[in-house]
Amino acid sequence: MAAPMLRRVSRGRWLGIPGQSGVLPLGLRKAHSGAQGLLAVQKARGLFKEFFPERGTKTELPELFDRGLAGNVPQTIYCGFDPTADSLHVGHLLALLGLFHFQRAGHNVIALVGGATARLGDPSGRTKEREALDAERVQSNALALRQGLQALAANHQQLFTNGRSWGSFTVLDNSAWYQKQHLVDFLATVGGHFRMGTLLSRLSVQSRLKSPEGMSLAEFLYQVLQAYDFYYLFQHYGCRVQLGGADQLGNIMSGYEFIHKVTGEDVFGISVPLITSTTGAKLGKSAGNAVWLNREKTSPFELYQFFVRLQDNLVERYLKLFTFLPLPEIDHIMQLHVKEPEKRGPQKRLAAEVTKLVHGQEGLDSAKRYRMITEGGVSINHRQVTNPESVLVVGQHILKNGLSLLKIGKRNFYIIKWLQL
Repeated sequence: MAAPMLRRVSRGRWLGIPGQSGVLPLGLRKAHSGAQGLLAVQKARGLFKEFFPERGTKTELPELFDRGLAGNVPQTIYCGFDPTADSLHVGHLLALLGLFHFQRAGHNVIALVGGATARLGDPSGRTKEREALDAERVQSNALALRQGLQALAANHQQLFTNGRSWGSFTVLDNSAWYQKQHLVDFLATVGGHFRMGTLLSRLSVQSRLKSPEGMSLAEFLYQVLQAYDFYYLFQHYGCRVQLGGADQLGNIMSGYEFIHKVTGEDVFGISVPLITSTTGAKLGKSAGNAVWLNREKTSPFELYQFFVRLQDNLVERYLKLFTFLPLPEIDHIMQLHVKEPEKRGPQKRLAAEVTKLVHGQEGLDSAKRYRMITEGGVSINHRQVTNPESVLVVGQHILKNGLSLLKIGKRNFYIIKWLQL
């Protein structure tokens, strides 16, 4: 099979998504005139953390968006999601929210499932190598993630419209292009553009090389494949911006350097913050504290309760990060909270917004609706609960050891172990 072709793209050209005209309605152009506002607003909300490169490029990031909208050309932004499990979790939501905000501003976004790269394992932010997954497991997980991403995009489209014309949301899988590659051809054409010194200098690589376990070649090459993903999407979809967690900045840099070396063009990276538990641990499967977005793994009620139980000192920040609510509305919600903190109004609004996005209106309704509770048929730790809106309190409904005794009806008893307190 022929080796991958590396070619230049003429400056300013947009390789649009088939079926898209590339022209934004006049009303949308006016509403978003000066698209630098999009970046500034999300920076102010705390959703966009770092921009790379910040300056020194022929076209700087705010200018790219300004010029794109002024010239009736939407930009394309992507974010990758490796199928190391069969469900996304709350830790993935901020990257998705970032994509959605771009989509709402009229830009085209791509959610890339790493059906190939998941076989290697991303070493970023990890102290040891991931558990190896066989091809069949990865393929099954990738299918589940594609379905989950499409469901989230559908909920977003149906339940959070703002009266404006949006860009497209596309789900791709990088196994589609790596299946066509031969190893020697790939290394000969792509590998020659990477320098070992640069790859070794990445923080994720340095920390692993100094660990007792060391680092496998498969993990070391992960950043090369992620860089090639960026290049492939740049060539085929005109994608100039990659979105990723704060721990992805090194991989994004590799993509920038590769694309700039091959094409002479500038691309950009934007990082979003990592969500951590109260102990500071990153939320996710590896840490054993994931709150899943698949209702078979975490029910809508459990997801709702995760956010309802949020501490007061975090809730304003989370409203800015996890919802589309305007900042003035969030300020008003917090002002009411100061007057009546016992009602946990911000937490309930946050929980409702996130549950609706993840599970749809039906999921939100189910999280609030438990007829057996209102009829007195449920007790927690031998205390009858009659209000579905009740907040589970540590020390009362949740014992200090993280356990709850749930009784439903007369004969059904369950012991619940809470992963997040």
